[in-house]
Amino acid sequence: MNVLDSMIEEISVSIPAGAVRLPGELAVPAGAPGVVIFAHGSGSSRRSPRNQSVAFHLQDRGLGTLLFDLLTETEEREEYFTAHFRFDISLLAKRLMAATDWISQQEIARDLPIGYFGSSTGAAAALVAAAANGKARAIVSRGGRPDLAGENLERVRAPVLLIVGGNDRQVIDLNEQARGKLKCSHSLSIIPGATHLFEEPGALEEVARLAADFFENHFK
Repeated sequence: MNVLDSMIEEISVSIPAGAVRLPGELAVPAGAPGVVIFAHGSGSSRRSPRNQSVAFHLQDRGLGTLLFDLLTETEEREEYFTAHFRFDISLLAKRLMAATDWISQQEIARDLPIGYFGSSTGAAAALVAAAANGKARAIVSRGGRPDLAGENLERVRAPVLLIVGGNDRQVIDLNEQARGKLKCSHSLSIIPGATHLFEEPGALEEVARLAADFFENHFK
């Protein structure tokens, strides 16, 4: 742990989303230029080691982060057997919008710009939420399925960065298809040699670096 890590307080939070409450972890360094809300992918949670790794890097760069569960514990147990929540992009987007509304009311982050970092199906939820509420200043997709955002892609106004592993050929193709529908400023970064989970040495670190640069630039 470096000196900056010790200065960042992570707060356990409970986010209201309709009839349910969703647990999360909020960390906002002093002087943060903005807060990045994470939308995890299929079968994952706020404890995703990959998203946590990216979040820690963003915090080291002085950015605020919010990792939270898109599903309740009951829904997660049901999802394990049925897998019917992971592609309910509308539900996931509504949960993300609820988290966005919640954080905008918190004193620690009330006046800060907001960004979305989505993984897998969470990337589609981030794009749908951004198209609906217009509150995201920037959106990053890691190994995402932006194609699942469908017609909402045309309504996204925030700049978008799509990050895909160079060996994740099918997802590269799906991201290319989605790019054809985006009308906002957008770019595609392909990390050579990386697969879908970015488990190769240095791959996830490159994702974090690209994301931090992107958010810093658009939070100015």
